[in-house]
Amino acid sequence: MLKTFRIVAFLEGVSYLLLMGASIYKRMPEGNDEFVKLLGMPHGLLFVAYIALAIFLRSTFKWDTKTFAIILLGSLVPFGTFYVDKKYLKPLA
Repeated sequence: MLKTFRIVAFLEGVSYLLLMGASIYKRMPEGNDEFVKLLGMPHGLLFVAYIALAIFLRSTFKWDTKTFAIILLGSLVPFGTFYVDKKYLKPLA
């Protein structure tokens, strides 16, 4: 299950960065919102999967409240899921 969580964390991080880029492109004079529409749903599903897996794995790995909060906040900060993977998930693998 940890391997699945790491894959979802990576994909969620990449989708977040792509969505941010698409949002910037949308506001450019020649931009449009098609990329935002295209990337929004997959990112949302990956975000929900990330949070659900984190909640599920909390008891398995006995994460304290601080560690769990950092893992959850990693999904809200750009590049956060990559930090969480390197600092908290990779040592467990």
